[in-house]
Amino acid sequence: MSRINKNVVLALLTLTSSAFLLFQLYYYKHYLSARNGPGSSKSKGNRVGFDSTQWRAVKKFIMLTSSQNVPVFLIDPWILESINKNFEQVKNASQGPASECRFFCVPRDFTAFALQYHLWKNEDGWFRIAENMGFQCLKTESKDPRLDGIDSLSGTEIPLHYICKLATHAIHLVVFHERSGNYLWHGHLRLKGHMDRKFVPFRKLQFGRYPGAFDRPDLQQVTVDGVDMLIPKDPGRFLEELPHSRFIECRYKEARAFLQQYIDDNTVEAMVFRKRAKELLQLAAKTLKELGVPFWLSSGTCLGWYRQCGIIPYSKDVDLGIFIQDYKPDIILAFQEAGLPLKHKFGKVEDSLELSFQGENDVKLDIFFFYEETDHMWNGGTQARTGKKFKYLFPKFTLCWTEFVDIKVHVPCETVDYIEANYGNTWKIPVKTWDWKSSPPNVQPNGIWPISEWDEVIQLY
Repeated sequence: MSRINKNVVLALLTLTSSAFLLFQLYYYKHYLSARNGPGSSKSKGNRVGFDSTQWRAVKKFIMLTSSQNVPVFLIDPWILESINKNFEQVKNASQGPASECRFFCVPRDFTAFALQYHLWKNEDGWFRIAENMGFQCLKTESKDPRLDGIDSLSGTEIPLHYICKLATHAIHLVVFHERSGNYLWHGHLRLKGHMDRKFVPFRKLQFGRYPGAFDRPDLQQVTVDGVDMLIPKDPGRFLEELPHSRFIECRYKEARAFLQQYIDDNTVEAMVFRKRAKELLQLAAKTLKELGVPFWLSSGTCLGWYRQCGIIPYSKDVDLGIFIQDYKPDIILAFQEAGLPLKHKFGKVEDSLELSFQGENDVKLDIFFFYEETDHMWNGGTQARTGKKFKYLFPKFTLCWTEFVDIKVHVPCETVDYIEANYGNTWKIPVKTWDWKSSPPNVQPNGIWPISEWDEVIQLY
């Protein structure tokens, strides 16, 4: 009987041990795998998640670009934001092997990189090598907008976007082109008629809905999830630019038609003014950028950019707009130190502020400060002789980038609405006689400054 009892006990112990082992396997497979993400149960050693589809696609893409000397850097907003939040950890990870896939193993449709096209020396054969590595690639091209102003070269096509798919994950390679204002530009992603609209979920792309412009970022090499790559040295700065990167091209075709209908003024006086106005605008842009004050082309300067892609020779000044919330008390001092003395100051920060600086040879810089109301925006004007106030109403607008006189500057995205508010629907016709108190269709009287405030709100130099 004792032998039977011992056998029974041994059998029960064996059964219990087997059941516990099966429970451990079940727990590991169904709980730990789910917590650590796809692919963790197949990882080697303690490298968690490194067999995900996305990580394999990124790893293979970096191998391809490194072997072919393709100058790329990471611009994916989601991953850059994650890196920016864990920047010290990413820098430390660059000094040793990664144990866990934290950035490239979250299931997503795309990972975005930028290609610095002006540094790419060997485009030929790149597609073939990518396809040999298992990628399916699509390339979009369009006319080079930098050549639209040159009749003999307009129509030349350049690459704008590459999309390379490996299994279920795609790499979106955004082609960044160098522009004359020392910034980087990318084009709109437009599919041509023969292209497969179902190749990838294009609507989920984070770049290409419209052209974009970025300051040229400094780059640094880091190791992300065991993969060496370049990223912007200041990821936060790049991410701040992204929501405001939309770019509007000058309308070269319409400008040529305008200048054929209204013969351009090429007198010595006009050419000298254009040169000085260009230099004044470049100096103003440099000064405001150093202050961190955003601005845009306004009034006649904005009209000249949109209508004829140039400076209106009879305008005699440069006009800029600034939102009043971006005003800084040291603006006047900064311009004076840049060699532009204050000509007049009208209004005050709370109401109708306007600054005018004297440039070279009577070319002046006018800065209008804009105030936001519930359903419109406005800037003010003051008549020095009488103290009368005027208000110029504009529909609400946002800011886009453009290129003008070889620099990257802001203009209202809703350009036509902005110009028509200021000049009416006949803005295409040049008008050389203009009274700022009565000619604009959006001007209205706004009272009169109390005499007791004149010393503060009317300052002439």
